[in-house]
Amino acid sequence: MATFIVLLGPPGVGKGTQARILAETSKLAHVSSGDLFRENIKNQTELGKQVKAILDKGELVPDDLTISMIRDRISKPDCELGAILDGFPRTPAQAEALDDMLAEFSSEVNAVPYITAAESVLVERASGRWTCKAQGHIYHEKFNPPKQAGVCDIDGSEVYQREDDKAEVVSKRIRVYFEQTMPLVEHYEAAGKLIKIDGTQAVEQVTKDLLAALKQ
Repeated sequence: MATFIVLLGPPGVGKGTQARILAETSKLAHVSSGDLFRENIKNQTELGKQVKAILDKGELVPDDLTISMIRDRISKPDCELGAILDGFPRTPAQAEALDDMLAEFSSEVNAVPYITAAESVLVERASGRWTCKAQGHIYHEKFNPPKQAGVCDIDGSEVYQREDDKAEVVSKRIRVYFEQTMPLVEHYEAAGKLIKIDGTQAVEQVTKDLLAALKQ
């Protein structure tokens, strides 16, 4: 039976990093809703055009569109063994839609690791984040700076700070995340699937705790 893991965690907690490590270790596909949106927009798919029109107005993508995109993605051959879902679901309604969708594939959500940290820690981490223009490689001015300031180690392109990584924007995003995601955390806790992981530790230790918890 396929294994589906929902990875939860606020902006700046290192969820994307852990999702990638977890995908490599477990040989499961890494399915990021943010990446899916960007990919569909870039490839100008029907879904992508609809999503772009909504995002351009500064509105949230409605559940049915997000769910269609996820359904399309997890029906691909590389998700046969399951997937790590990163950025979806975001609400209890999306979680229920995911349960229905996975039931069609004779699967279910097996575990929900929730990587968490205090707001002050998250703001420091997220607002120090810089991204390379070519491939989107991530750096941090304090924890992981590029060898040469402003230049990506991997592809030599310019490293810049995205608007949504600036401190005041990050603060707001984190508050909104906690407000919106608390019902989802409670939903999975009630289902006995939530695993809390201390995200203030070193990346390697978070990975260790994550793998140990999932083994159980």
